[in-house]
Amino acid sequence: MDAAELDLPRSLRDAIRTIPDYPKPGVMFRDITTLLGDAKAFRRAVDELVHPYAGRKADKVAGIEARGFILGGAMAHQLSAGFVPIRKKGKLPHQTVRVSYLLEYGSDEIEMHADALVRGERVILVDDLIATGGTATAAIQLLRQIGAEVVAACFVIDLPELGGAQKLRDAGVEVRSLITFEGH
Repeated sequence: MDAAELDLPRSLRDAIRTIPDYPKPGVMFRDITTLLGDAKAFRRAVDELVHPYAGRKADKVAGIEARGFILGGAMAHQLSAGFVPIRKKGKLPHQTVRVSYLLEYGSDEIEMHADALVRGERVILVDDLIATGGTATAAIQLLRQIGAEVVAACFVIDLPELGGAQKLRDAGVEVRSLITFEGH
């Protein structure tokens, strides 16, 4: 638990449901839909994600499909920034840019509209959880490919044992997480 987390009310952590053995045995799935459904916890989470960047110029907030859309839209609103959806391949209707990345078993692709950003824009990346960092690292690569300056990557939850946040830091990205959970 880091110093910033000590200031968060216990109710924020308590608002997250844990589902054992999902999607496979041994995994403790951290479900933020309960946090999203709790108005006070949702507001507090968004406020805490936004706080370090209030007053710092951010042109866009990029959210990773799908829970990152919910958090990112709320953050963009509070920061008076635009919102950029980062989606799985084939979900966006206009010309896209895409990046492939490796998964535990196989690969996947994410994409965004080619005109979603202007080179040099400052972007904050957001998603609900950082685990191994594969998708977030790919999203950063995608944003940088189009010329964005990635200001930070923000998450409600970090699973530090899986090393994803450290991968992002090693790639030169500031990482902010509100809560850490041990294990997978």
